[in-house]
Amino acid sequence: MKNNNLKYITIFTISGLSFVLGAFVMKAVDRTPITVPIVLEAQKISNFNFSPAQADSMLNYLDARSKDYQELRALKMPNSVVPSLTFNPIPQGFVPQDKTNGFVLAKTAPVKLPANKDDLAFYTVRQLGELLRTKQVTSVELTRFFIERLKKYNTRLLFVITLTEEYAMKRAAKADAEIKSGHYRGILHGIPYGVKDLLAQKDYKTTFGAVPFKDQQLNTDATVITKLEEAGAVMVAKLTLGELAQGDVWFGGQTKNPWDITRGSSGSSAGPASAVSAGCLPFAIGSETLGSIVSPSTECGDTGLRPSFGRISKYGAMALSWSMDKLGPITRSVEDCAIVFNTIHGVDPKDLSTIPASFNYNGNGKDLKGWKIGYLKASFTNRSLNYKNDSITLNKLKELGAELIPLEMPKIPATAVGLMLDAEAGAAFQDLLLNHREDGMVLQGKNAWPNTFRWAQFIPATEYINASRARTLLVQEWYEQLKGLDIYVAPSFSSNLRLTNLTGNPCVVLPNGFNQRGRPTSITFMGQLFGEGKLLQAAGIYQNATDFHTKHPALNF
Repeated sequence: MKNNNLKYITIFTISGLSFVLGAFVMKAVDRTPITVPIVLEAQKISNFNFSPAQADSMLNYLDARSKDYQELRALKMPNSVVPSLTFNPIPQGFVPQDKTNGFVLAKTAPVKLPANKDDLAFYTVRQLGELLRTKQVTSVELTRFFIERLKKYNTRLLFVITLTEEYAMKRAAKADAEIKSGHYRGILHGIPYGVKDLLAQKDYKTTFGAVPFKDQQLNTDATVITKLEEAGAVMVAKLTLGELAQGDVWFGGQTKNPWDITRGSSGSSAGPASAVSAGCLPFAIGSETLGSIVSPSTECGDTGLRPSFGRISKYGAMALSWSMDKLGPITRSVEDCAIVFNTIHGVDPKDLSTIPASFNYNGNGKDLKGWKIGYLKASFTNRSLNYKNDSITLNKLKELGAELIPLEMPKIPATAVGLMLDAEAGAAFQDLLLNHREDGMVLQGKNAWPNTFRWAQFIPATEYINASRARTLLVQEWYEQLKGLDIYVAPSFSSNLRLTNLTGNPCVVLPNGFNQRGRPTSITFMGQLFGEGKLLQAAGIYQNATDFHTKHPALNF
């Protein structure tokens, strides 16, 4: 993996297009139709060789993007607005919620080994950690148990790319020896886990879920994996992701939802969400750029944490968008998210985008009295969303003592700002186009990455920079609107999802009921920037007042 600064510079490989493509874009503004011949002529500037069919697939998107450019220009930003070229989400005047570090877990009753060991499948990390600490079970036994479940259910759910069995059993034996000798490292010591297969581990392939990379082996360990190994956790599997972090379809098929195997698990953290939901792993590491923890966690009924941008090192992870990628845990409970996050967050000299910030968590809260919690009013009154369960969530927050305060979305056009993701992704995987390797990917539709990568080559550098400047305004405006609030809540699938992936705010997605078909629904608890402490506390209090996270699929297949 290259230094982050060097990787970021590759974004501007498209800049050579801007002086010519300005006229190309203006044609769309003047409503002159963008045609296949125009695209085929324009591509010569950057030495591409798209087919007429590929060019035709781009036309709708090129036309739509020209409208986004107009929205950005209409902002008439003054020269003083700076672009976020090396993205730092900290707004002017920022005051963090957490002033000091602290990590206090809730008191827990003694945990006993169940009479039926199959019940261990749905124990939390905290519970399994207690069994290991008190030597009621060994890491070797637990690791073997979860490996066997992964093998059993993978045939139908398709959530594993590579089992790291030999490596895991050695790690588990080492954990047992350390615990036996009194060298107990903490709650994660001896706990099996899996990672989305965009995180490098030098002993195994890192496939990105995509045909062009299915034999790739990177000679490095991702910082997140290193931190978990130092805590004594045991990696047992590299898990599926939709190819190049989009959706749930990878080169081996479609990862399924354990609640309904006629459906995909959603993505792109498809394997982590499915495996945890099915009781095949206690926790897994996923990633999010634009919904890839929130969406599969919702589909599969998990609890997932998408941290603030810059909280967790991305060293050793596939880059899709240098200014939007984030890594985070997918678990059974909010408390488990806090446990894993406490282990993997922090500044990393190998990732210059990491930002120092305190994390102060106390899991002993019983109610939300005195808390000021915002809610996106328009989203909660939109009956096309999950209106019933989301409304019940608001009522539960009131019962717990919270003061609810309505919020409005900012006026800056987040969708237009989002072109930054497409430009960065198009730069990150430009080499696929130059070598025509994108043709080997499974999905080739208009909404799939190959087509996005193609038309991203026609985003002028000037428009990328202006989108970045608008993002600076967006970050500042949202910070000002959230002042005085402890947290806020939002439906999981609303405009808030794009907004907060751009601003860098953290969220916890957790189950809040079931729909008419018996599948899980979710709600997102949103935090202030670097406010994971209060965010996890509030989400935990709500979750402990409900039982949705204790439900699990029947797995009758």
